[in-house]
Amino acid sequence: MFDQPNADGVRAMWMRGGTSKGGFFLADDLPRDPAGRDAFLLRAFGSPDPRQIDGMGGADPLTSKVAVVSRSTREGADVDYLFLQVFVDEAIVSDAQNCGNMLAGVGPFAIERGLVEAKDEKTKISIFMVNTGKLATATVQTPCGVVTYEGDARIDGVPGTAAPVPLAFADIAGSSCGALLPTGNAVDVVDGVDATLIDNGMPCVVLRAADVGITGYEDRATLDADETLKARIEAIRLKAGPLMNLGDVTDQSVPKLMLVAAPRNGGAISVRSFIPHRCHASIGVLGAVSVATACLIDGSPAHDLAVVPDGQSKSLDVEHPSGATGCVIDLDENGNVVGAAMLRTARKLFDGNLFG
Repeated sequence: MFDQPNADGVRAMWMRGGTSKGGFFLADDLPRDPAGRDAFLLRAFGSPDPRQIDGMGGADPLTSKVAVVSRSTREGADVDYLFLQVFVDEAIVSDAQNCGNMLAGVGPFAIERGLVEAKDEKTKISIFMVNTGKLATATVQTPCGVVTYEGDARIDGVPGTAAPVPLAFADIAGSSCGALLPTGNAVDVVDGVDATLIDNGMPCVVLRAADVGITGYEDRATLDADETLKARIEAIRLKAGPLMNLGDVTDQSVPKLMLVAAPRNGGAISVRSFIPHRCHASIGVLGAVSVATACLIDGSPAHDLAVVPDGQSKSLDVEHPSGATGCVIDLDENGNVVGAAMLRTARKLFDGNLFG
């Protein structure tokens, strides 16, 4: 770690993880002081600037992300993963949320950097998610003890195919808000709108798209241009934050707003996700898990619209602008959520030195 800007740059790996993209760093390669770290990242990503022209950011929240990884000293964990969201047009670096898409790159990165020894064929890596204090398990394809990014797995929102990276989550309910339903209610009325305030790995406000004047099937560009809609749902988000034990969320990236509608393409539910001030091109991994879980809560806006299969282990496709994200939600005999899983992919794009 260092305290002053490094003239030789900072070692970084750029990776696509799921439907996101960003910089992966060893914790020891970044400034030890959070303020210095954040200042470096803002400069390196080119924020604040809508184009991020003077940095590595891609002018989109989905491409302005950071994973900070270190060898873990915690029992049951191989590595620690801290996620940081670098805002595009504000001088903010936030650790208020997790990112399940970037999580898909943590396992391969840990092997590439020598934090975890690869096994033959497949390597399971236990990852402590620092933002939420929970564990996830990633399975990385390592034929002959070497990470491969080539494979036949396909996920919506990413062109082509790649090696599969299955992710399994346990005990993530209430990871940020203290409970799956932080208010204890299946439905709360927030600013005049029925909403489910839920946290199964990602704090989300789930409401019917029709209740805020849209169909829920609009494309991303249309929703991003709808300033009236964005002002309306931001007002709801700001009121929901304190109810979810998140306090003042004015400068935070959570909770996410999830506008749901009935499925159109054989899935369980259709959603337009705001992250929070722009419409997501698809949906975040843990956001999808939280929406899928809301579909199982009797009386929630999502439940009333969803098509839900029978059984304790439920496979639910969450439809979004780029296709669908499949989630598997496991319930115990009492109907309580006990686990979740989904398939992601990752790809290494660049390895070298980054200058801030």
